[in-house]
Amino acid sequence: MVAKKKGAAVKDPKNHTIALNRRARHDYTILDSYEAGLVLTGTEVKSLREGQASLVDGFAAFDSRGELWLEQVHIPEYLNGTWNNHTTRRKRKLLLHGKELIKISRQIEDPGLTIVPLSLYFKDGRAKVEIGIAKGKREFDKRHTLREKQDAREAQRAMRIKNRRG
Repeated sequence: MVAKKKGAAVKDPKNHTIALNRRARHDYTILDSYEAGLVLTGTEVKSLREGQASLVDGFAAFDSRGELWLEQVHIPEYLNGTWNNHTTRRKRKLLLHGKELIKISRQIEDPGLTIVPLSLYFKDGRAKVEIGIAKGKREFDKRHTLREKQDAREAQRAMRIKNRRG
């Protein structure tokens, strides 16, 4: 019988994270977040299953009909694709309930708010994106956030050393 390694993660192909937008959490204050489905082509799904995507420049916007679209998200072309491959930075429709769309559209009417993608992942075999209503941080806010994280890390380190000594 083969023993499992302690702490070894079992990779579930139906549920795993493809891409995180850590830059968004640094540049913006996230006020609210939503889970949305994506309308994708076959080669886009295959490329995502290989774990390739970038959310860094991405944002979401409403069109004239009130539909929410994800723009500037980079999903590279599928290497084994044919002439029918997708374009890398095309607009992709987001799937949300009508009430959520209305709520989001009312929230971003305030000046200074935008919709940014936070993570891209598979959930039960379907591609999902977590979007957030975000307000831009100023430079001093970013420094303040980094300082708080550093202080918390130092406090944890000091507590760990104290607990080891007894």
